[in-house]
Amino acid sequence: MEDRKDNKTSLSNRVLVVDDEPAMRRLLRTILLTQGYEITEASSGSAALQVILGRETIDLLVLDLALPEIDGLEVIRQIRGSGSAVPILVLSNRSDENSKVAALDFGADDYVTKPFGARELLARVRAALRHRLQVAGERPVFKAGDLSVDHVRRIVSLAGQEIKLTPKEYALLSLLVSNAGKVLTHKFILENLWSGEADAQYVRIYIRSLRQKLGGEAGSSYILTEQGVGYRFIDPTEMTLQS
Repeated sequence: MEDRKDNKTSLSNRVLVVDDEPAMRRLLRTILLTQGYEITEASSGSAALQVILGRETIDLLVLDLALPEIDGLEVIRQIRGSGSAVPILVLSNRSDENSKVAALDFGADDYVTKPFGARELLARVRAALRHRLQVAGERPVFKAGDLSVDHVRRIVSLAGQEIKLTPKEYALLSLLVSNAGKVLTHKFILENLWSGEADAQYVRIYIRSLRQKLGGEAGSSYILTEQGVGYRFIDPTEMTLQS
């Protein structure tokens, strides 16, 4: 394991980059250092667990899945099993939906397929770190662009105008904004909001309804579809996921 730090960082966020390819670690380090993040590196799953489950403070884990000794999925499983809530951003050559869903269901916050653009990576990093702050102290009123969600009064407004939502629509929107920036799988949403015979089609119907009430096409810019995986809520004024 290599432990490298940048003493000139303007941010307190410390990122652990885990990849067995030195060239990929160098690329990730270069991209992240341009934004002032402090970098620690590991080349195996066991080394990553040693850092995360040890006493070192890590604010974000950027994790490859194909690792020697212990693969990335097992790393995620052990980290979440320990009770750690550190945000996990998975980077992998595995583009199939099963790998994405498995990583997210195990507890990863997001998934980026290689090759990726620097702007996309940084946007996903910012989203994961914002989600960490929200978990630490969720705001009573969530705001993103023209959208406002008052968790206390259960009032949703868009550009100052209140939007009438059904109880289930509100519950779905509340779940999405409470995990803003994080990919929520169909399974996660169903387990939190439905029981019994419900399936992914229920989620699609309510997502479609929410998007319409949030402004039709404009509503789609708040709730992104991760094809075959689930959905992610973003602030369209802050995030640009183009490479």
